[in-house]
Amino acid sequence: MDDKELYPIGDVARRTGLSVSAIRYYSDAGVIAPTSVTEAGYRLYDVRAIARLELIRTLRDLDAGLDEIRRLLDGETSLHALLTTHLELVERQERDLRARRAVLRTLVKQGGTPAQAALMGKLVSMPDEERERLIDDFWNEVAYGLDVPEGFVDRLRTVRPRLPEDPTAEQLEAWIELGDLVRGAQFRSAVRAYLRDAYGAFPGRRLADAEVWDFIHEEGARIGKEIMEAYQAGLPADSPRARELAAALADATAGTFGTQATAESRERLAKAFLVAEQLPREDPEYDATHGRYLDLVARINGTPPEPAGPELLAWIAAALRASSPVEG
Repeated sequence: MDDKELYPIGDVARRTGLSVSAIRYYSDAGVIAPTSVTEAGYRLYDVRAIARLELIRTLRDLDAGLDEIRRLLDGETSLHALLTTHLELVERQERDLRARRAVLRTLVKQGGTPAQAALMGKLVSMPDEERERLIDDFWNEVAYGLDVPEGFVDRLRTVRPRLPEDPTAEQLEAWIELGDLVRGAQFRSAVRAYLRDAYGAFPGRRLADAEVWDFIHEEGARIGKEIMEAYQAGLPADSPRARELAAALADATAGTFGTQATAESRERLAKAFLVAEQLPREDPEYDATHGRYLDLVARINGTPPEPAGPELLAWIAAALRASSPVEG
């Protein structure tokens, strides 16, 4: 295009992708005037004006307002500032749409009523402080008068949902379900009953003791992560690294109970893993109560747990046996 040549409005429309009427509208609105107007009233535009019209088309496609565009072309704001403002707007709209989608999907799935729709709308827009209070109220009621080891429920309540600032639709759906559950007296009662039955008497009560619980969720979890990585890497159960990890697990487990790891204790631990391998993979009572809470929290927090399948349990048992010192 010639920098000095003037182009009639029809040519400008073809070059910019704007309609003739849109170009006239922008001119009449004072957004961009033609470079010149002939005696017959025909509007003509130079290359610079055409470039500005192309920018206007792009910004309008991004929903920028005419006042904002006029301020940009008049030098009252920068393109970066305008785009930053609209990026924030689009991101806010995207979050709102994800929230609406989460509510709608949940309502469709549940065949929701108007009352449920109102509740879900409240849950999805709930501020962080109110979410914290809701979870605290849930655990306070679950813990009241519960006959389990001291501090056990306090350790359970540290696992709580942390909805990120920019959640996915799946995280929002999980929060809607969890928020609805923990509000309900039936779910609170069911979780309380499960914890009472599972941890109120031996052997669950021993597992709920602080020293055992801390081992399972701290040192045991660290070793377990390394064991999972070794297993997923395809290392044989009798490889040096597998034996090293199995020995560390045996030593840490024995230390928790105030004893020393021996060939006999490693064999007992190996048998325990083999027994666990044969147990049913599902516990309906757990899955419907505390397990459901943990699963939804993991989805909300974006930290799904690694499944411990029967093959992994058998691998750990084999590694424990391979790590046992030969006595004699």
